[in-house]
Amino acid sequence: QVQLVESGGGLVQPGGSLRLSCAVSGSMFRVNAMGWFRQAPGKEREFVAHINRSGGRTYYADSVKGRFTISRDNAKNTVDLQMNSLKPEDTAVYYCAATNEYSSRSFSSYHSWGQGTQVTVSS
Repeated sequence: QVQLVESGGGLVQPGGSLRLSCAVSGSMFRVNAMGWFRQAPGKEREFVAHINRSGGRTYYADSVKGRFTISRDNAKNTVDLQMNSLKPEDTAVYYCAATNEYSSRSFSSYHSWGQGTQVTVSS
């Protein structure tokens, strides 16, 4: 099994920044790419970003491209999401997830999920 624990959410004003972190533990052989997803009230969970095992390849949803940056530290088993220029529409619960695939934007490809951390962007 793989355990994921997110941290770093909170309330921030529009234009502000937050950094989310995800601590990964357990059966690390099952962890290849890592992803961040989010779910706003009344909406389906959507892809935000993912990063491959080495950290050399990243992919972002168009809605966050240029504002969010995903990174990983394999020595510390952590995956971070730096979020800048936040907008009210970024408000959601953010989830960290792990897949054994090289890279994937598909929700169904991820076998392990964190409990989520709330991000609220409001003045």
